[in-house]
Amino acid sequence: MFDLDDLRAFKKVAVMRSFASAARALGLPRSTVSRNVARLERELGARLFQRTTREVALTPTGEALLERCSGILGALEDAVDEIRSSTSIPHGSLRVTTGVGFGINILATELPEFLVRYPGVTVSLDLSSDMKDLVADADVAIRLGPLPDSALVSARLRTMTRHLCVAPSYLERRGTPASLEEIVEHDTVEMPGAFGRPRIWSFTRNGETKNLEIPPRVCVNEALAVYRLVTSGAGIGIISGYLCQPAFASGQLVPLFPEWSLPPVDVNIVFASKRELSPNVRAFVDFVKERLGAPNDEE
Repeated sequence: MFDLDDLRAFKKVAVMRSFASAARALGLPRSTVSRNVARLERELGARLFQRTTREVALTPTGEALLERCSGILGALEDAVDEIRSSTSIPHGSLRVTTGVGFGINILATELPEFLVRYPGVTVSLDLSSDMKDLVADADVAIRLGPLPDSALVSARLRTMTRHLCVAPSYLERRGTPASLEEIVEHDTVEMPGAFGRPRIWSFTRNGETKNLEIPPRVCVNEALAVYRLVTSGAGIGIISGYLCQPAFASGQLVPLFPEWSLPPVDVNIVFASKRELSPNVRAFVDFVKERLGAPNDEE
């Protein structure tokens, strides 16, 4: 029967190409790592490394073993981490970042229940659309829209519908556009597009698509401000369902061209690593998936 410590030592040496570096990474004496590898070689009856004064290189047998054992050790470490996390009580600080609108209107209503479940956790909530460093600045983020390519781990919670909206006061002042194309003649409110260009408004209906590039009358860098401006009659805007549906019910906003649909937006939870999750982060991720996870917001 192979010793898992021997396999772990072998994998670290194979990846780092150095017994000394592997020993430092494992927090073990170099002699212990050497004994682990030597014992594994004896068990297998094969040499795993070619050792020279300058480097350590895998033999073909070592290459084959590394390919096989990496996945097995990774799965085992995941299982151990999950068990440890499930038996550890969340305690201490948790840094969460999300957008202003989502934080105020969605997360702030759910967070009290999290605090009740985990009384030992203190939460620092940063409301910002900036992508935080999920090592230096935050432990976990909730982000709307596409994510940049990175080594971060993300899971989609749900999708958010979006609607073309306008306030009755604006329609009284400027009239109602008769078609999508007439929107260009109206005041619009929107967030900045890439490289300073206007965002493209894309509408679909029964397989037909219309793309409109509309320079906004008001450009603002926060989605909640778009909602406030549109509600106040500044112009026509695109607003997430969780914000505009209550405004439709109260009469503060009315939908424009509801027969045309806009692309939904993904809501993702993002964290640094699936492995080595702290009990606090794991508890929060599981809580948010439970409370906010759904195919779509049905709005």
